[in-house]
Parts: sequence; C-alpha cells; structure tokens
Amino acid sequence: MTDNLVTDVRTMGSGGKDGGQNFVTMIVADQLFGVPVLDVHDVFIPTKLAHVPMAAPEVAGVLNLRGRIVTAIDLRCRLGYPPLDDGVQVMAVVIEHHGEPYSLLIDSVGEVLNLADASYERNPVNLDQRWRDVSGGVYRLEDKLMVVLQLEKIIETGSGAIAA
Repeated sequence: MTDNLVTDVRTMGSGGKDGGQNFVTMIVADQLFGVPVLDVHDVFIPTKLAHVPMAAPEVAGVLNLRGRIVTAIDLRCRLGYPPLDDGVQVMAVVIEHHGEPYSLLIDSVGEVLNLADASYERNPVNLDQRWRDVSGGVYRLEDKLMVVLQLEKIIETGSGAIAA
C-alpha cells in the first residue's frame, strides 16, 4: 500500500483574497519548486516501486495508488541532480497529465504558499538551463527563489513523453 500520509491538497483552493495563486512547494536538492495547488492530487510517502524495464532514466518505476498504476518520475534525475543515498525517504506528489497520473518523487514537500500575481517574474536570463527547460517562471521570496514547474515539460522528454 502506498498511501501513507496521503493528502488531497485540492481542497485547499486555487487562490487567496488578493487574487494570487496557491502553490504546493517542494524541495529537490535544496532548491524550492512550486506547482499550482489545483494540479496536485495527492502527497504521500511511497513505500514500494516496481521497476519498469527499458524505461527512460527519469522513470523510477510504477506504484499502485488506490488501485491506479502511477508512473513515478524521479525529479532529481529529471533535473540532472545526483540520486539520494540509499535508504533516504522521499516524498511523492501526484499530478495528472492527459488523463494519466504521474508521481513526482521529491526530497520533501513544503507548505502551501499563496503568492501575489504581481510578484511573479518570467525566467531570469541567468536561471540554470536545467530549470529553464521545465520552468514557467519564478517567484522571488524573502530568502529564496521558487521555480514554478511546468508539469507538461516535466513529463515530456525529447520528442516523446515519459511512459511506463
């Protein structure tokens, strides 16, 4: 069973009083990333992944989430970071793309932030190329830069899509 700490974050709403947008934040290799809360279906700790032979390197495997087969994408691998040490617990954020569920494996999940539309910026020219390829822009927070992930760019690789 993979639904330890399963949380349905969609009930948290899409925006705040000031017309901003809510983001589920996640950490990958000490970098803060954000995904619009309405794109996130579940957050949980995965307990078992089944290996998929001949899959793209980013595909960590598949898992069973309440009877649905979900492709697990290692976001560290997708962004060019080294893997975590064996035994280090990861988190999973479930999204949907073209009707198919995908789980993004991340180091940890943060909080849900409501960010004002006025604080949004396009990708800076000096943004790391790995992030620029999958980013829909950034928010400059007090002490960090939050990169907004474009989920369709995370799922796509080269000329095709990640498939398991």
